[in-house]
Amino acid sequence: MSKRVYVTGIGVVCAIGNNVDETLTSLLAEKSGIGEITLFSSIHKGILPLAEVKLTTNQLLDEIGHKGAKNLTRTALLGIKAAKEALGSSGITDIQKHRTGLVSATTVGGMDLSENFYAEFLESPQKGRMINIVNHDCADSTERIASNLHITDFVTTISTACSSSVNAIMFGSNLIKSGQLDRVLVGGNDALTRFTLNGFNTLMILDKNGCHPFDEHRAGLTLGEGAAFLVLESEEIVHKEQKKILAEILGYGNANDAFHQTASSPDGTGAFLAMSKALKMSGLKPAEIDYINVHGTGTENNDLSEGIAMERIFGDQVPPFSSTKAFTGHTLGAAGAVEAVISILSIRNRVIFPNLNFSTPMKELKIQPVRKTIRNIELRHILSNSFGFGGNNSSVILSKV
Repeated sequence: MSKRVYVTGIGVVCAIGNNVDETLTSLLAEKSGIGEITLFSSIHKGILPLAEVKLTTNQLLDEIGHKGAKNLTRTALLGIKAAKEALGSSGITDIQKHRTGLVSATTVGGMDLSENFYAEFLESPQKGRMINIVNHDCADSTERIASNLHITDFVTTISTACSSSVNAIMFGSNLIKSGQLDRVLVGGNDALTRFTLNGFNTLMILDKNGCHPFDEHRAGLTLGEGAAFLVLESEEIVHKEQKKILAEILGYGNANDAFHQTASSPDGTGAFLAMSKALKMSGLKPAEIDYINVHGTGTENNDLSEGIAMERIFGDQVPPFSSTKAFTGHTLGAAGAVEAVISILSIRNRVIFPNLNFSTPMKELKIQPVRKTIRNIELRHILSNSFGFGGNNSSVILSKV
């Protein structure tokens, strides 16, 4: 059984880039992907901003070779694109060579098609009925990715709100450590939909000016879309095939404070437990964490809760931290994987990306996020947080090898 789990490939598509290289370029240029709604009609157009992937659904269909297909959701298309890049990044050409699994995360599932069902059904009970709802289930996008990449050894879906894809990383790592699989493609994908936008707006947690995490005057999050996947491989395969290692999954933890359906506990209990568990597994001391990619949604509740938890763990020595959601928007089920990829880019390029839109420190906290890009900095261990509705909190530590 493998005691260590390595990342050998990464892929991403999000509001600031259609691949890893484009995403890195935007991060280095401090370029946000937040803008006006263009993907669908909405009464919120011109009022609420979104962070959209800069590819239409038809362009995604053309790119992956399914031109004109009517039964592939945008969520699945984003996932296939990022997953293919991750496999290519890892140099994998024969998917059957080793026991390979797929653990994919999503929250929106096929809502981009199924939300059209009722209007069309009322117009004509037979019009588009099966096309719109047959792919609604969250597992549909996972099965589409697996089919496209010919992964058959193990396929499963995780949907734990906004911690989903960190939990996918955790589960995939456990599958390798337990000897059940040799390598696992892990990550998440979510597309923007009217349903999601309207739902979050009903909760009154969307910022009309774009999110500004950890700012005293923060007013909510900005929804985004995208997908990201990482190739995890056992140390046996990596050493045998002399593969390039991008990072190591050194530790992870999950905790549920069960405080509220949507809100984090005010004392940061869930976040504290998740980070503490990740540190314990890694064997690291808090002082050895060089940077934290925080969950940092920009909501009043989350940022305060997460900040309190960090101060509980790190005391007066909280490491540099920032939220990259002001770049990508909150990509929900994909967020943890997107931010894991960004964390790996930080390690590989010796850079900490800033917390965009920050101006005023929170009065309840002693800490404040990184305001400007920090370059040429040695990053050995990065802690990345993803906290979901229902109190499902997860943290992962990505380390330099």
